[in-house]
Amino acid sequence: MAGYRRQLYRDDAVVLRVQKLGESDRIITLLTRRHGRLRAVARGVRRTTSKFGARLEPFGHVDLQLAGDPKGELGSSLHTVSQVEGIDLYGKRFLGDYPRYTAASAIAETAERLTPVEREPSLRLFQLTLGALRALADGEHATTLVLDAYLLRGMALAGWAPALTACAVCGTPGRHRAFSVPAGGAVCPDCRPPGAAHPAPATIDLMSALTVGDWRIADATEHGVRRECSGLVAAHLQWHLERALRSLPLVDRGGVSSASGAGRPAGDTGTVAPAGAALPPDRASQDVSRESNE
Repeated sequence: MAGYRRQLYRDDAVVLRVQKLGESDRIITLLTRRHGRLRAVARGVRRTTSKFGARLEPFGHVDLQLAGDPKGELGSSLHTVSQVEGIDLYGKRFLGDYPRYTAASAIAETAERLTPVEREPSLRLFQLTLGALRALADGEHATTLVLDAYLLRGMALAGWAPALTACAVCGTPGRHRAFSVPAGGAVCPDCRPPGAAHPAPATIDLMSALTVGDWRIADATEHGVRRECSGLVAAHLQWHLERALRSLPLVDRGGVSSASGAGRPAGDTGTVAPAGAALPPDRASQDVSRESNE
């Protein structure tokens, strides 16, 4: 547009992803507090002389000055980073810790997938993402618990929360033993579809505790319960996203993939495949439940 001058505006953001652009630039994917998810070009940040390249690494919480139209109505859809101040660069704390780094990667990818429309404000998701990265950095809770809590609460914000205290089909209240991902969560005996999983009661309790933030219950759970919970959460999330998260199979869960059994037929006792394997989620969750009960 002739005579158009890009306006400057400020916002704080979480860095979700970086991509190389040309010889010295990067495209930064940001989840901002007031403007939702957006992409911006950071020029010259790959040069050794860059003044703020180190502040634009993944998982950092930064305060930025951006050039462009905040509403995206004028000019390029790619804004330009003109100034950066680091608030808390969590990524530096994860570099030597593979479990926390992979969990942070899954959180960042999930945040990007839960914001399909750029510049659509999502304050609650921003706060949730920032809180999850802060919890990972502090290390007060197990890495897998922090990740699963984030995934469950993120699904709740998106309207995909699994039903845990009532039947997902008929709404009958109570503690139901069967769990069906396509049905939407726990199901009563009358509504239980074929292939539904039968997780341990402690697994449903853990999912409920993570959803509401009851860390006293969550921290006291055993490894087998956490593993089964992770499988159900991963299957439920990827069912609604309609494609696998690339980072989720890489998460270190103590030698067990995030959706145990998601890549092998029911009844097979062979090697467990990663969560991204394309099988119906009910079969994935059924294998998780069976493996836990053996």
